[in-house]
Order: sequence, then structure tokens, then C-alpha cells
Amino acid sequence: MEQDFCSKNIIHDDIICSVAGQMPDDQTLYDLSEIFKMLGDTTRIKILTALSMHEMCGCDLAALLGISPSAVSHQMRLLRQARLVRFRKDGKVVYYALSDDHVEKIFSQGLEHVKE
Repeated sequence: MEQDFCSKNIIHDDIICSVAGQMPDDQTLYDLSEIFKMLGDTTRIKILTALSMHEMCGCDLAALLGISPSAVSHQMRLLRQARLVRFRKDGKVVYYALSDDHVEKIFSQGLEHVKE
């Protein structure tokens, strides 16, 4: 049986120093983990999938996903706080879209990875 961990305790100081100098700070890594937590919910993934195709209002998202408008509102609040979606108002209607190209790339690359 092949061992998946070092059989000898050898520390490669040069590698550790190189990587340590390139590691993001703790706050940045915390913020990144929060984004991945947002992506860890099927309802939010469905919302992001829909928004990757077209800007949509909250009522349309509720109808598409078969959930209540208040459930959509709750999820959108979380996604907005994580800066994954943005909104605009047109009268009394609120339209949602992915925040930017970064969110689109994160989402599409994750989807591509799952489909492999």
C-alpha cells in the first residue's frame, strides 16, 4: 500500500520560506473562505447559475427556483454581503446580477471542474 504522507521528517526550509513569503494575510484568507461558504449552499448556487445567464428580479428568481420571495430575499442579502451579486432598482422592482467578471469566472471554473 502506497503511503500518502512523508515517511521521514524532513523540513524543506527553502520551500517553506518561499511559500510563506507569498501567502496572503489572514484577513484575506478569511474573506476567501467566506466566499466559498456562500458557494456551499445549493439554493445560492442555483441563484448564481440563473444570474450567470441573465439579470433577474427577485420575483422571477423565486418563480424559477420554486421558493418564496422572502427566501430569495434572504439569500440575496447574504450574496450581496459577500459581494457576489449586485442589484439595481427600476421603480419598485429590484434586479440582481453577478457582481463582476471575477464572480463569473469563479462560478464557471467551478462548474467546469465538476463536469470533468
